[in-house]
Amino acid sequence: MVQSNAEDVDGYLAEVPDERREALTGLRELCRTELKGFTEVMAYGMPSYQRDGIVEIAFASQKQYISFYLVRSDVRAAFEERLAGQDMGKGCLRFRKPEKVDFDLVRDLLAATAAGPGKIC
Repeated sequence: MVQSNAEDVDGYLAEVPDERREALTGLRELCRTELKGFTEVMAYGMPSYQRDGIVEIAFASQKQYISFYLVRSDVRAAFEERLAGQDMGKGCLRFRKPEKVDFDLVRDLLAATAAGPGKIC
C-alpha cells in the first residue's frame, strides 16, 4: 500500500498487512504521546501530524518498507549523527522490516519536533 483512501488513521491501520500493523500502531501511539498540540489527520494518503495546518510528521506502509517522514530539516540536522547509519532519504526514514523500527530514535525525533516549530524541507 503506497497511498490509502482511508478517511482516518483507524481505517488506515485496518488496511495494512497484519505483519506491519503492530509496528505502525506503535508509531501512531508514539506520535500521539510526543506530539502534544498536533492534529492527527490523513494527508497524502497516510497518517500525518500537523501543527498550525502544516504536516511535520507522517508514516506509511510502503511496498518494501515502513516509512517515517520527518519533514523538518532542522531536526534532521540536529540528529545527523544518529541518522547517519539509517536508511534515510531526503525526508524519509525507511525501516525494511517491522521489527527493525527504532522506536527510541523515533521518540527522540518526535520530541525534538514537538519542542517548537522549524523549517520544513
